[in-house]
Amino acid sequence: MLAATIDAQFDQRLKELAEWLKIPSISALPQHRDDVYKAGEWARAYLENMGFAHTAFVETEGLPVVYAEHCPYPDKPTLLFYGHVDVQPADPLELWQSPPFEATIRDGKLFARGANDDKGQCMVWLGALQALKAVHGNFPVNIKVVLESEEEIGGHSIETYVKAHAEQLKCDAVVVCDTSMYSPEHPSICTSLRGIVYNEVIVRGGKTDMHSGMYGGVAPNPLHALALLIGRLKDEDGKIQIPELLAAVPDATADEVAFWDKDPVGFAAGLLGDMATTQLYGENEHSAYARTGLRPTLEVHGIVGGFMGEGSKTVIPAEAKAKMSLRLPPGMAPQPALEAFKNAVAAHMPHGYAVEVKNLGMGAGMMTDWNNPFMLTARKAMASVYGKEPVPMRMGGSVPVCAVFDSVLMVPVLLVGFGLPDDDLHAPNEKYSLDQLKKGMNTLALFMDELGR
Repeated sequence: MLAATIDAQFDQRLKELAEWLKIPSISALPQHRDDVYKAGEWARAYLENMGFAHTAFVETEGLPVVYAEHCPYPDKPTLLFYGHVDVQPADPLELWQSPPFEATIRDGKLFARGANDDKGQCMVWLGALQALKAVHGNFPVNIKVVLESEEEIGGHSIETYVKAHAEQLKCDAVVVCDTSMYSPEHPSICTSLRGIVYNEVIVRGGKTDMHSGMYGGVAPNPLHALALLIGRLKDEDGKIQIPELLAAVPDATADEVAFWDKDPVGFAAGLLGDMATTQLYGENEHSAYARTGLRPTLEVHGIVGGFMGEGSKTVIPAEAKAKMSLRLPPGMAPQPALEAFKNAVAAHMPHGYAVEVKNLGMGAGMMTDWNNPFMLTARKAMASVYGKEPVPMRMGGSVPVCAVFDSVLMVPVLLVGFGLPDDDLHAPNEKYSLDQLKKGMNTLALFMDELGR
């Protein structure tokens, strides 16, 4: 009954999604501020028309949050669905095959800015709720919704909002559809995100830049020292020399290890193709899956110092800087990681130099138990729709709001997204598979139906 209802309603859901996608809610561009509000109001009105008992447009210190709830059952679980109404800029426009804010279907895929990230993914659970209401006359569980408006510019207000409204947001589980799976043939559910610590390292030598003819051979050179430091923090085999980070790596499940060993999706080969390189660099004793989703990383993003203009200038710089990030093992808090990094810098810094570590930002990761009751129900629903048991997926990036939900609400955060790796998020010709959209609706409808029994 649910599947037939989703089929019958699908064209209407696509029409509604196209209306939403038509709104260029680009949070990064001030000239589209009104459009961000318009996209939020579209969502609020949609939820109200669907039958939510309470909807609100909540102002924050930044862009607003849309909140809705429908909680008529004191004896049934409460799910909190999260998404965002803002999108990335569409530049460069000339690379789009169709206008970015006019939803276009080609080859079974919906093309538009926000088709996946995140309006299309939100329509997964909105469509599931519409089908459930049509079949049962109401939602089978209590539902709360939080839609933010500045995820694409860092989500600066959402943490404050969640902390200030923690009592209102109380729930039994959070569901986020802002992620992807390996492939339609290999359904997966994300179980963890890595945290991040972003630093600037400043190395100082002499009091001023010096002439290499007069001082070369005796003067400290911060560029040399910085290069040595970087090489000591991560060796030539790619292993990070910060024991605390290595000790924090959680164990992979047996299902994960078996999947990684077989690599049926060609993950490692795909990475080589993406990078146009002939080999993967780093800890070769670990799989590409573990290295990109489970283990810590230390990456250098830029180095400045000395003279790099046209011509020559034989200066020994007084100062050199590097920007570096740490991706943290899931579950490791960022503050201890920052302290461990500072200690490692102090331990590995060549003698005779002053060094300063400036933290430029950090965010926590998170983990969800693969066998918690809500995850088990989601796995069962996905297996029913896709015809095979999903595998756990580790995502190497950070979604800060998930860590906020995890730490503030202290409930499981389910990252059940239906995007695919080639959906071109943030790029021209962003797209979303219509088959994935429909399968997502069926999965979440079964998930909620089972929870409501």
